[in-house]
Amino acid sequence: MTRKAVETAMQVCPVEIAVAVLGGAWKLTIVKNLIDGPCRFGELGRRVGPVSARVLTRQLRELEADGIVSRTVFAEVPPRVEYELTELGRTLEPAVAWLDDWGATYSSRLTQRN
Repeated sequence: MTRKAVETAMQVCPVEIAVAVLGGAWKLTIVKNLIDGPCRFGELGRRVGPVSARVLTRQLRELEADGIVSRTVFAEVPPRVEYELTELGRTLEPAVAWLDDWGATYSSRLTQRN
């Protein structure tokens, strides 16, 4: 089942679809931090940065609903949950790398201006 935001974007253009799936608080940073492999919730939160558990949970649920991230619950005590990129999520790696490079260049240029 497709999220409403993605359905609406599908009526506009592919850029809007990408924004509907990847826009929002921390989503691209979550994807970037899952490129190296599966990660537990607490570790992912530390890697992402100053994100609340509530927001991280919401973003992970949306990424999971959109087929970008998978969630695996292990039958252990205490329960262990890992998140990882799906095959579709892995296709974002070049885009995330490009955006990471662009962001670093942009930041460097701003620093040089000041």
